[in-house]
Amino acid sequence: MEKRRTTNVLLLVLVIPVIFYLLKILSFIFIPLVSSMFIALLFLPLMRWLGKRGVPKVVSIGIVILLILLGLGLTAELIHLSSKQIMSSDSTFFVQAEEKIRGLKDSLETFLGVELGNEGSLMSQMLEKDSLRSTFGFVGNLLSMSLTTAFFTVLWLAESINVQKLLNATLLKQKHTSVKTFLKIENDLIKFIKVKFLVSLGTGIGIGLACVFFEVSFPIFWGLFAFVINFVQMIGSFISVIALAIFAFVEIQVMGTLFFFVLSITMVQVIFGAILEPIFMGKSFSINIITVLVMLMFWGFIWGIPGMIMSIPITVFIKIILEQFPNTKVIASLLSGNELTLKK
Repeated sequence: MEKRRTTNVLLLVLVIPVIFYLLKILSFIFIPLVSSMFIALLFLPLMRWLGKRGVPKVVSIGIVILLILLGLGLTAELIHLSSKQIMSSDSTFFVQAEEKIRGLKDSLETFLGVELGNEGSLMSQMLEKDSLRSTFGFVGNLLSMSLTTAFFTVLWLAESINVQKLLNATLLKQKHTSVKTFLKIENDLIKFIKVKFLVSLGTGIGIGLACVFFEVSFPIFWGLFAFVINFVQMIGSFISVIALAIFAFVEIQVMGTLFFFVLSITMVQVIFGAILEPIFMGKSFSINIITVLVMLMFWGFIWGIPGMIMSIPITVFIKIILEQFPNTKVIASLLSGNELTLKK
């Protein structure tokens, strides 16, 4: 028995790196598959509610797809408004930005004693052929991922892929346990997605209003940017504050006004991210801060930005699965940061 246990541990150590290698290589399949699962879980309660009222499954799926399309249409309209706002802005802003960035670059070159870049317009360097090619490539990949995600979402909603049956057949092997685990996964992930959406929405609105109050250009764009980037746990709030502070440094001439603007957007992030979000999530949903950072870096390495966005839902999924086995409850407790209680 001891030899068999040692053999199983060695096989597990060998298999896990192979699994993660396949996840990285086949990211074009697994990213849409996992993200579509989370999207489907979000709408499953609505599907059940419609099913109890005698609505056919095909009609229910059509209603969910319509709601998703309405959300995408609203997002596209916001992007259109922000891009229209940027394109219709006074061109003197870009000239001013060019001068300030050039001056900052010259100061850094003098201080460091090295040349940081080639001469020429910084704005024109952003529009070079290679940059445009990579931009179009990114848009093409995003469109492909979106279509694949939509396809998998329909399969999840139609129960062509059933999470509960999948858990029962592969990991848990007991119908009652698999149903109970699936419901807990569903409830926790729905709670996380709802809270994260509302917190990100509040952050975006707060950032946009701060831009309007301090007369910083493109408030719609910055509000939308803060809303999207806030889905990246912890890092997103820092990125939005730093990016907007650099932008405001170009536009706001009075240093006192700049200070209060940066303080305002920082307070928005603190109120929504550090105060309201933990309150809404609750103690039962808490995950160790070290676990958050490790999972953020790990899934960011495996799947890039989509992995960073989905790192916390994936961690919650893994934690709930680990809680179902006596041998792995210790690992689940370490992930959540709860103190372990040992029976005497």
